[in-house]
Amino acid sequence: MFAAAAALSMSVPAGAQEKTLTVYTYESFISDWGPGPKVKEAFEKTCGCKVNFIGVADGVALLTRLKLEGPKTDADIALGLDTNLISEAKATGLFEPHGLDTAAVKVPGNYTDDTFIPYDYGHFAVVYDTRAIKTPPRSLKELVEGDPSQKIAIEDPRTSTPGLGLILWMKSVYGDKAPEAWAKLRKRVLTVTPGWSEAYGLFAKGEVPMVFSYTTSPAYHMVEEKTDRYQAAAFSEGHYIQIEVAGMLKGADDKDLAKQFLKFMISPAFQEIIPTTNWMMPASKTSAPLPDAFDKLVQPGKTFLMGSDEVAKNRQLWIDEWLTAMSMN
Repeated sequence: MFAAAAALSMSVPAGAQEKTLTVYTYESFISDWGPGPKVKEAFEKTCGCKVNFIGVADGVALLTRLKLEGPKTDADIALGLDTNLISEAKATGLFEPHGLDTAAVKVPGNYTDDTFIPYDYGHFAVVYDTRAIKTPPRSLKELVEGDPSQKIAIEDPRTSTPGLGLILWMKSVYGDKAPEAWAKLRKRVLTVTPGWSEAYGLFAKGEVPMVFSYTTSPAYHMVEEKTDRYQAAAFSEGHYIQIEVAGMLKGADDKDLAKQFLKFMISPAFQEIIPTTNWMMPASKTSAPLPDAFDKLVQPGKTFLMGSDEVAKNRQLWIDEWLTAMSMN
């Protein structure tokens, strides 16, 4: 046994250890039903490496963890921030420009950046159970002022990018009147969860009739469960968009490998995985058509998106407004 092991070790050249790429992301991305397992399998076939996904509750929690770890972070890639957070992420000094050709990326507003690359996008929406709610809200105003007995699960903006997205949507529509709107909406909030997975899990179990999610979420139920029971409410004011991005850390162990992953991320091999696993829109064109269910989804008439500098400047103030309103008796 020892001799066999010695012979084996002698056959492997010194320093030929398999490379490892460590990717920090959010929990739903690396769940069994998320894109993570397929992305890992597809990239490992091309890279001669192992992909090590490390999950946190949600995108804001991801940035918080990176700040806490600082330059000593194990992350090579951070995947799961969004454009609302990029100014704050750059201010950490932890990220490095990618230097890649991103001409293939096509997202609403033609967003581009020298450090962060989009990999998918989707509009936020209130998703509801048609068996529990016969007359869904048709505007943010109707959601805020609607029947308090019809509850919604929302996400915490301190840890979650959807939670932050709801704050930015409310601020986009209500402006300085947002605190008063939050005070009204609070009566409809059943619970506030750390991330999207927990909120949507409660909704899927029938414990709450509405959840803050995406216009694309009903496609999951249409494709996987063959049901139109769950729908997104079209809001007359418009919908706030989320563009999810990934970036390379300055301290990445192998920057060539990290860049290889980012390049792979905007290739058809990665992008074709996104629609039916992350249930978002792909950020670059692929040869594979979207499932027919995507043709049935809400198409927002207006899109809201704040600049990341504005979000960075005001995020804590607006979260404090939310906390105050949500804690009122």
